[in-house]
Amino acid sequence: MPTSDQYPIRRLTGVEIAAVGACVPDQVVTNADLQRLYGFDPEWIVQRTGIRERRHAPPDEATSDLAARAAAQCLERAGVQPSEVDMLLVGTFTPDYLCPSTAALVQHKLGLRCGAVDLQAACAGFMYSLITGMQFVAAGTSKRCLVIGADCNSRILNPADTKIYPLFGDGAGAVLLTPGSPEQGMLAYSLGADGGGCDYLIRPVGGSRTPFSVENAAEGKHYLFMDGKPVFKWAIRLVEENMRQVVGAAGLTLEQLQLVVLHQANVRILDGIADALGLDKSKVAVQLDRYGNTSAASIPLALEECLQAGRVRRGDPILMSGFGAGLAWGTGVWRW
Repeated sequence: MPTSDQYPIRRLTGVEIAAVGACVPDQVVTNADLQRLYGFDPEWIVQRTGIRERRHAPPDEATSDLAARAAAQCLERAGVQPSEVDMLLVGTFTPDYLCPSTAALVQHKLGLRCGAVDLQAACAGFMYSLITGMQFVAAGTSKRCLVIGADCNSRILNPADTKIYPLFGDGAGAVLLTPGSPEQGMLAYSLGADGGGCDYLIRPVGGSRTPFSVENAAEGKHYLFMDGKPVFKWAIRLVEENMRQVVGAAGLTLEQLQLVVLHQANVRILDGIADALGLDKSKVAVQLDRYGNTSAASIPLALEECLQAGRVRRGDPILMSGFGAGLAWGTGVWRW
């Protein structure tokens, strides 16, 4: 696999996050519930992942519903009317439909009158959507860009897969991007992808390569597949080196970071990255114990929680990093 130093690092400032919103389903699914329903070992789940519970959407809710509620909260907190939003981006790999886009559905639910499009980079989807939205604002072609990371993972998992099913949950997070001061925004960021690792984390059925059929559905090939060991090793190595590069390019040291918001994949990955970098673990946001891996939603969900807890102040340097299927990643240092 290529190393992250083969990918460019850029700077993009003059953009502000005006508000953040979040939404998770009401239904809490504990490890004890998984034991009762499927025979999973609750202690194994905690020891291997750090996850104690997650949220699952009810049958009548989908990704667009979670996304719309997170976005509505975000706009309310920003004091912005739906008519003032001029661009909508939704990062998701669990869309309501293969066609049309989930963004179009969210646009309708919110009553927006603007362009709307999905971006698909799996668990790196929010970072890709965030950087893309920032480009619109920095270029002066958007004044209020709504960026959402949302996934309804419970719909694409096989309950019989004891290695994957307990890991994931459903949720959504939204940010509103507006013009900011020259000091605000990404002091440095890096986006990358390596399609050579696509088979490590893949939903093989449902696209033009292998359309849905009765046969492959009966074999469970429409569910998400993950080869956990190589993904685990890749994530720790990649994020460690990418964080060092991006923080250095931002002119900062790791010690100067006030908050680290990593994709909430697995507590062992978070701990492994923190240990490899010598990070103060009190600065690393952790909420996967309550929500599991929410894919594109995990970074904005964690960011919203940190904001509500008073852990973010104007001028703070915050590192955000998403990584997952593709293989794809996005890391950036945001000056709040």
